[in-house]
Amino acid sequence: MSEGDAGLEQTAPVWAVFGDLMSGLLGAFVLLLVGVLVVQLELATHLEDEVKKRRVEEQRRMSLERALAIPLATGRITLDNGRIGISGRVLFSLNSDQLQPEGRKLLTSLVSPLQAYLGSRGELLMVSGFTDDRSIREGNGRFADNWELSAQRALTVTRALIEDGMPSSMVFAAAFGSEQPVTPNVSDAARAQSRRVEMAPVPRNSAEKNAAP
Repeated sequence: MSEGDAGLEQTAPVWAVFGDLMSGLLGAFVLLLVGVLVVQLELATHLEDEVKKRRVEEQRRMSLERALAIPLATGRITLDNGRIGISGRVLFSLNSDQLQPEGRKLLTSLVSPLQAYLGSRGELLMVSGFTDDRSIREGNGRFADNWELSAQRALTVTRALIEDGMPSSMVFAAAFGSEQPVTPNVSDAARAQSRRVEMAPVPRNSAEKNAAP
């Protein structure tokens, strides 16, 4: 064998190994590129889904705000940190748990936007009853005290919402009696503000935990 042939035999494997190495690197680069493209596609899809979700939530929030706009402007309700407060005089006569026609109409108008809003956020609606600090009038045999009156009013509103289409699994009632007045009960006007029903969205897990025995 000549020296030239021997040199070729020694050089050929080197080029073969180099070619295999380049092929491997190219394959790895292609796989990496494909992986990056897949991740980018997934991120873009996720971002698009989030944008759509936020757009739907925004539409539902605006729908709720539109439903609240007129009652807010006329002073029939208040809105404070997500809590919808409805004046007791709109819903009930003094020391009564029977809904007035105006109050029932207002509750009916809130059911659909509230249900959509709560459903989009996975939340529940807590309906809370409040009274002023004055004792129940003598001769009123229906209620033992303000705790019972506030509880019954909260239940009345809750049942009305359910009758108008709110799923019973999305709403529950709570009573606070004369606790948590809007302002100190130092005048008739202040006491009138304290006589109210509030509706507030709450996280489902928190509500279920509070309801557990």
